[in-house]
Amino acid sequence: MDQQTASAPAGFSPHDRHSPLTDPWEPLYSRKADAAVVLGLRVAAAHTNSRGFVHGGLISALADNAMGLSCARRLGLAGGLVTVNLNVDFLGSAFEGQWLEFDTVFVKPGRTLCFAQAFVTADGQPCARANAVFRVVAGGVRRTAA
Repeated sequence: MDQQTASAPAGFSPHDRHSPLTDPWEPLYSRKADAAVVLGLRVAAAHTNSRGFVHGGLISALADNAMGLSCARRLGLAGGLVTVNLNVDFLGSAFEGQWLEFDTVFVKPGRTLCFAQAFVTADGQPCARANAVFRVVAGGVRRTAA
């Protein structure tokens, strides 16, 4: 096991989806469950704002990512979701060295809209709560078996 994987809790492995937005935040980790994709990262200086805690933009973007991936997993889609609405309530702060985890706890899938809620924790303590609505768009490819 390499040093990056060793910094993630058991069950997490390097995240397999990359985008230009999240590339500077690597390494990101994920754990796939039956109906959810849980994202995580070990907070580094590059994740923080000028006050020394994790930037709200990072929390918002990764919560959106986790919920969208969880909706796609629940719907059996390989893609085809776009965010219609995203709300984030910041409940606490996360600091360098902490494990930040984005866990989707509720998904209500539909044919055209999918609703989700996620909790963000820093070393297991509540940091944020997010709610989102995603539109299922044409071109979403249904997966057969995961």
